Amino acid sequence: MKPFARVCAAAFAAAASVALSLGAQAQDYPNKPIHIVVPYVPSGNIDITARTLAPGFGEALKQNIIIDNRAGAGGLIGATAVAKAAPDGYTLLLGSTGTITLGPAVFKTMPYDPAKELVSIGPIQEVPLVITVAPKLPVNNYNEFLAFVKAKGSPISMATSGVGTTNHLALEMLMHEAKIAITHVPYKGSGAAFTDLLGSQIDSMMDQVSASIEYVRSGRLRAIAITSLKRSPQLPNVPTLNELGLQGFNATTFTGLFAPAATPPAVIEKLQAALKKVLATELVRERYRALGVEMIDMSPAEFAAFVRVDAERWRKVARASNIVLE
Repeated sequence: MKPFARVCAAAFAAAASVALSLGAQAQDYPNKPIHIVVPYVPSGNIDITARTLAPGFGEALKQNIIIDNRAGAGGLIGATAVAKAAPDGYTLLLGSTGTITLGPAVFKTMPYDPAKELVSIGPIQEVPLVITVAPKLPVNNYNEFLAFVKAKGSPISMATSGVGTTNHLALEMLMHEAKIAITHVPYKGSGAAFTDLLGSQIDSMMDQVSASIEYVRSGRLRAIAITSLKRSPQLPNVPTLNELGLQGFNATTFTGLFAPAATPPAVIEKLQAALKKVLATELVRERYRALGVEMIDMSPAEFAAFVRVDAERWRKVARASNIVLE
């Protein structure tokens, strides 16, 4: 046998061996605990989403679910670990806008390619953003806010949870679509931003409904607009920017479950069935509703299309706003 032929034969044999091994593993999957990597610190929206999901997901799969918080680099450390993990179904990612669609739009280089190295198991929920204003800001609704911004001599301030976040890019979208200038004030997370907003040290804020809702419900902050196409059931009296004249304005964050791309189809099918089962339970759905989020009821194919559209949306915003992170 010629050297080239021997190399090809060896490569084919190795690939076949891996395929057979993965196929055998898929038959008795899962036979050990499954790790769901949350690429952020505990107690945040993504972490809460994972921990709400875990008990029922483990029950459906008859296996223990371990929540593995691997924070850092805006979620890229944890997401990279899953993208490079063994494709056996035992290391999954609680993915979100930041790690799946936004990161590739704003980072100059990415340590992984979400479109090629991760496969979606299924969607979980979607969270709209809400614009809130400081107690001392003399506006009661979006139109008054818009008039105030245009009349003020210097741009008013709007806080977000950081540069390159969904909240930041949603603010850039708002400025572009409404043709207004606002001073962006990025924080390292939402906690300190809410403190300054409540004290009227900043004028306004763009953040997830789930993070803002208790401040709005208690009357400590005024919500003036929602960034999704439809109103939030948790804040039914707050109009959308789409209603308020910015037609088609849609900026939300999503979460979903992802696995390494080469995970066997049989394993993916088992994970999809378990995810569908747990998300259908009223206990889980009520827990998510209480957080101000919307359940995403889509097939895996529909969710994959949703992710592609979301990725293109953020690419356009990042290019138009010239946002590039190292």
